[in-house]
Amino acid sequence: MKQISVLVVDDSAFMRKLIKDFLNEDPRIKVLDTARNGQEGINKTIKLKPDVVTMDVEMPVLNGIEAVKEIMNQQPVPVIMLSSTTKAGAANTILAMEAGAIDFIAKPSGAISLDLHKVKEELVEKIITSSRAKIKPSVTIQAPSIYKKEPRAPRMNNLPKLVLIGTSTGGPRALQEVITKLPEEIPAPVLVVQHMPPGFTQSLANRLNSLSPVQVKEAEHHEIIKKGTVYIAPGGLHMRLTEKMGQLMITLDKELPVGGHRPAVNVLFESAAKLKNYQKIAVIMTGMGSDGTDGILKLKEAGLTSVIAEAEESCIVYGMPKAAALTKKVDEVVHLESIAEAIQNNL
Repeated sequence: MKQISVLVVDDSAFMRKLIKDFLNEDPRIKVLDTARNGQEGINKTIKLKPDVVTMDVEMPVLNGIEAVKEIMNQQPVPVIMLSSTTKAGAANTILAMEAGAIDFIAKPSGAISLDLHKVKEELVEKIITSSRAKIKPSVTIQAPSIYKKEPRAPRMNNLPKLVLIGTSTGGPRALQEVITKLPEEIPAPVLVVQHMPPGFTQSLANRLNSLSPVQVKEAEHHEIIKKGTVYIAPGGLHMRLTEKMGQLMITLDKELPVGGHRPAVNVLFESAAKLKNYQKIAVIMTGMGSDGTDGILKLKEAGLTSVIAEAEESCIVYGMPKAAALTKKVDEVVHLESIAEAIQNNL
């Protein structure tokens, strides 16, 4: 099997050596070279054409965000950010994802992480997954028209609506494409599970809120949900919906990860399946694995649910939408650029 070639970009000589040694220990990976800053990272990406780039966020000469933008313009390749969990680090990571980075790893203890071994397995796994991802130049793609897989669930216009969205790898960019197109007065609350560690979902919510007509916020425990607001599950916490005295409330908890995820899409979807007298629109977008599939089955079994899956052509990683499509319970398969329209058509 061909080894996955990697370029390591970090301004710390210690971190470059540590990451290189970690990766070279895995027989599936070969580190081609390292770079000390964003500009050197761009030059070596163009010259060496690695399968994957790992990129520090904060660097001299040119930072990781600007480097990602330039790489996506000149030599599109999967980029994984290595970022600190500080507030500024989290915000910059979201900007790097917006610029085209596919995923990120949170350094356990700041810029120089002596305990980087704690995330070694995660880094290796993400490099292997990312090497199979479809990275396109940052140009606008002409979206094909929506096409249906099965007849749509009957509309129950007299019932209150809920929009439920699940996504993982490539999700922040996909969410930006969808959330920013939702109208301010959308007649439903929108609940989002994006696989992310603690400390990053607040920055994601803040960024989407600054770009969107609709209000976007990180969900809070025992919060009463309302129409026209997007609630993002906090990293490290499961998000559930419960009904109390005729009002829908969010509950957050640290119960065990489900399918390796916390928050898990399945947890949100399965909690929504228990709610009677609500019309649900469930959306599965780019991501590895199959989180959300069990929840879709529960939602469909309970009824009053339309399921939308992102089309393979626009997915960075066609894992979760593919698993959803294999259930034969998906009502519409939709290109990313048309998902906001498809959601509104179901409301």
